[in-house]
Amino acid sequence: MLQVTIFCFVASYAVAFAFEATRLAKSHAILRVIAIGFTAAGLLAHSLYLYNVSQSSELPPLLSSTQDWLLMLAWTVSAFALLIAALDQKVASGLFLLPAVLALVGSALLLSGEPSVLIASADEVDHVVTRRWVMLHVSLLMLGIAGVVIGSVFSLMYLFQHRRLKHKQAPTGRINLFSLERLARWNRWSVLVSVPLLTLGLAAGYVLGAVADYDGENLTFLDPIVVASSLVWLVLAGLLGWILRSETASGRTIAFRTLLAFTLMLVTLLGLQILSGGLSLNSWHN
Repeated sequence: MLQVTIFCFVASYAVAFAFEATRLAKSHAILRVIAIGFTAAGLLAHSLYLYNVSQSSELPPLLSSTQDWLLMLAWTVSAFALLIAALDQKVASGLFLLPAVLALVGSALLLSGEPSVLIASADEVDHVVTRRWVMLHVSLLMLGIAGVVIGSVFSLMYLFQHRRLKHKQAPTGRINLFSLERLARWNRWSVLVSVPLLTLGLAAGYVLGAVADYDGENLTFLDPIVVASSLVWLVLAGLLGWILRSETASGRTIAFRTLLAFTLMLVTLLGLQILSGGLSLNSWHN
């Protein structure tokens, strides 16, 4: 396969975002087509990079390292951005989604590129069950956090659109967004989908902590990432319960609270992963 580096798809995403931003000044259909083309090129290079990593490590990207796990998360958000762009080329979705992709890739560069000790030791001892639980754990978390990222973008879109309509700023044709009703519906679904996925992923992590060991040492539930994840989950569970019970809350209120809760989660979890990846924090996740 071609030797693709992280720079290849980062550059493609950056150029795609630049063309999206250019549409703020000049609204030409060709600019949108070029932006979609560079997004597709970035996604292809991204896919090739993850494939090469998987081949060299003989592990799926979700297990090869924390860095590759986050790159897989960025790939998921990028694929969603391309899907939305293809479905409606008039909506400036890339203006909001591509920065999220670039931020995730940038965060991945700060994480460890080495496999977890649990995975690295799987060839020495029979840890087939452990590896399966790790795969279930990281897959559910990846999908749940992808929902969180996308939900955060929808919330941001809603607040931006709400402010523009409130101040009677008519669309100029340069920044077209989805209707408030659609954004509110998608925002609600992002919570309804991501929180259960994160709940299952966290539960799988607890089971993993109960069944896994390394050199005869049991994993501890006092791991700082486990503790922080549990606390953030309580916040998200509270948000889900509030949304399910609330029938009179405005879409703006839901969007604002969703953005606040999701941002808290992303900053907390990514920050702890970066600290553990740099060995500044003692965790089984490094």
